[in-house]
Amino acid sequence: MGTPPPPGDPYGEPRIPWTPPPFGLTAPRLAGRWRRLFAGIVDAVLIGLLTSPFTWDDVRVVSDGVTEAAARIPVGDGLFAGVVGFLYFWLLQSFWNGQTVGKRLFGMRVLRETGEPAGPGVIAVRQAVEIVLGWLCCLGVVDLGWILFDRRKQALHDKAARTLVVDA
Repeated sequence: MGTPPPPGDPYGEPRIPWTPPPFGLTAPRLAGRWRRLFAGIVDAVLIGLLTSPFTWDDVRVVSDGVTEAAARIPVGDGLFAGVVGFLYFWLLQSFWNGQTVGKRLFGMRVLRETGEPAGPGVIAVRQAVEIVLGWLCCLGVVDLGWILFDRRKQALHDKAARTLVVDA
């Protein structure tokens, strides 16, 4: 048998034989749920600002209350906004220390569960799962709400890509 975990084990898990957690004994703290929410709001506002010049007619048609509005809104606009959102998250998190503008403002970053930086492939999986779940009825809410009950504060897209959001 190994030695018991030292007091203050960041994961609080008994390991026999005991081995240090993936990040080592000085593991970064998991990012808080509220900070993740506010960072996501900042990022959503930025994506909205980036795509609004291309989707402004859609907002106007819907706000006018026209009953046949759905027939007049091109599906390509939603696809365009999705692609812009994917590229925003993928490019920034892949090549900007695992951070988006919102994550940087709130002091967080995305890492692999092993503690290594998340590369472009891992981030692509993470964002593709998030977008697909967001497009499927209520699964986007379930995906994001998952962090409320998960011990490691992982959303479903984090679990799929095996990533963690930690303090920067």
